[in-house]
Amino acid sequence: MARHSHFANMKRWKAVVDAERGKIFTVHARLIAVAAKNGGDPVMNPMLRSAIDHAKAANVPNANIERAIKKGTGEDKDGSVFVEVTYEAIGPSGSAFLIDVITDNTNRALLNIRTILSKTDGNLGSSGSVMWKFAKKAYFLVDVGTTAADEAELMLIDAGADDLGQDEEGHFEVYAAADQLGEVRKKIEGAGLKLLKDELIWEPKDTVMVTDLEAAQKIIKLNDALEADDDVVRVTNNVDFSEELLPHLG
Repeated sequence: MARHSHFANMKRWKAVVDAERGKIFTVHARLIAVAAKNGGDPVMNPMLRSAIDHAKAANVPNANIERAIKKGTGEDKDGSVFVEVTYEAIGPSGSAFLIDVITDNTNRALLNIRTILSKTDGNLGSSGSVMWKFAKKAYFLVDVGTTAADEAELMLIDAGADDLGQDEEGHFEVYAAADQLGEVRKKIEGAGLKLLKDELIWEPKDTVMVTDLEAAQKIIKLNDALEADDDVVRVTNNVDFSEELLPHLG
């Protein structure tokens, strides 16, 4: 099934191009630490392996990675404990936001998010208020090389893909059940295909089409402000901008 890149998928992770290097390292260290709570061996812990791969792709030093693993497993007892929290929010034009946070201070994180929302026409939602509009999925970005597209599709379906698409560069976007992240990754690599990315994401079940320029700009402002917060590691929304708006959004 062909997919188009709506705004939610355009900015899934904190922007690593414009962000300061220190912030990039901090985000990846927290992701590794949380993943390592389920075991410090990346061979046995696919979430940790994925977090380490992402960190290495962002040029995070090995020393930082090892320190984050020890923090997650409890070997490094510096007093700070990171927890994962997902906040739900309503944005302009009825848009829905899921805000994934990894923090050592949930009171601070919640206060910061409330402040951002109050300044950008957003409102914090109660638990379950918008999460039902999303499904957690395992996501893979795959370079099939010289393999014919039809053959690659069959290989990826055999690997466990529930849904397939292609990005602008011709790479395959593969979606599978969230609990199959490690298994599908193993099969993709076993088939000789090049795995560029694997992660757990929130996939909108339906999107809100925005055709008004002012509303679109408000949504972008809200999304950017949330992503800029130090405790936020991922922002997902269910927005799709009309083709007519895209040239005006930069």
